[in-house]
Amino acid sequence: MRVGIGYDAHKLVEGRQLVLGGVNIPHEKGLLGHSDADVLLHALCDALLGAAGLGDIGRHFPDTDERYRGISSIKLLVEVRNKLNEKGLRCGNIDAVIVAQQPKLAPYMDQMRDTIATALQIDLSAVNIKATTTEGMGFEGRGEGISAQAVAMVE
Repeated sequence: MRVGIGYDAHKLVEGRQLVLGGVNIPHEKGLLGHSDADVLLHALCDALLGAAGLGDIGRHFPDTDERYRGISSIKLLVEVRNKLNEKGLRCGNIDAVIVAQQPKLAPYMDQMRDTIATALQIDLSAVNIKATTTEGMGFEGRGEGISAQAVAMVE
């Protein structure tokens, strides 16, 4: 059993779709990034790669590579799962938290969990996602961006 952690943050901007956990979420702003900028999945990819001793998401999917421009982070997560499988590893469970003042994420949590469980080919009960605000403090609280943290266990 091995454990890894991941963190990601992106700026909120107009003219982008907000994608979290592989789910399109209605909001007036979206996250800025080379890919779809899904902070939850990026943090999860880093946690899984870290647990496997495989570095980080930037090493495998650099923002200087045009192949990843606009890519769905679900595709990146599936590729990370494949990298784990090549090492004889699989995800045992994940726990993650999204930090965002807005929008309210509770209505989308079940869909995020299902999307992640499907991509990782693990039981839904092995995927836990939470959301919190910062009570108006920091860049998340001011609505300037969204961050996510994840812990993953691989076996």
